[in-house]
Amino acid sequence: MIDSIRYYFSFAFVRHAFIVGVLIALCAALLGVILVLKRYSMIGDGLSHAAFGAMAVSAVCGAGNSMLVTLPLTMLAALFILRTRKMQGDAAIAMLSVSALAIGYLLLHLFPVSANVSGDICTTLFGSASILMLSRSDVLLCVALCAVVIALFVCFYHRLFAVTFDPAFARAAGVHTEALETGLALAAAVVIVIAMRLVGALLVSALIVFPTLCATSLFRSFRAVIICAAAISVVCAAAGMFFSLIFGTPSGATVVCVDLLAFLVCFSVGRVRAQ
Repeated sequence: MIDSIRYYFSFAFVRHAFIVGVLIALCAALLGVILVLKRYSMIGDGLSHAAFGAMAVSAVCGAGNSMLVTLPLTMLAALFILRTRKMQGDAAIAMLSVSALAIGYLLLHLFPVSANVSGDICTTLFGSASILMLSRSDVLLCVALCAVVIALFVCFYHRLFAVTFDPAFARAAGVHTEALETGLALAAAVVIVIAMRLVGALLVSALIVFPTLCATSLFRSFRAVIICAAAISVVCAAAGMFFSLIFGTPSGATVVCVDLLAFLVCFSVGRVRAQ
């Protein structure tokens, strides 16, 4: 086993994949705690589908760097969801999700950018080998993103706590709740666009939801939930990618299955402790 680990980590693309995967999992878990506790978890699902449509537009337009098109469009989708959520609830998210998926799928079939359109779509939706084709700039981008998200939680921890559990009190205390929620939505859009390289558009919500559910099954303190969710997410991402290398399974599906297993264990432990 040790020899296998050394062999795989002798390749730069494997090291890049593990670094990016761990950082993505960490950022998704931190943002996921806020989104899940505020009952915004479906935003992650809607944004991941919007990102798929944006990636299709980028591919059809022949953009040299897909991030230059995908990221702004996904951030606009985040603002759209945030502005319409209070008026239409989950209907706006559902409308955006199905529309983006349909438009993206239709564009890729009308204007194919490769000979294997179905394979490209499957990779985008479910992840797979894309995490193993990361450049040095992708790694640096993820490191910068992780630093920004951690700084956001450190600098605005008390404000985030207030906005999560009592927005009315936060507004009365002078916290700019709308600006903070907008910042969280935009940060979630950035994390989701990058996370699609790991688990794909259809599975990216798992990185947001599962770690928080695991942590809330074990702890009640907000700080403890954040720390536990981050730790579980990082361990599951690393384990899932390692298993995918060893057994040749799709990385995205493997990571999500490890997250599911962790949730079942944490939920069982939580039930036993509650008795």
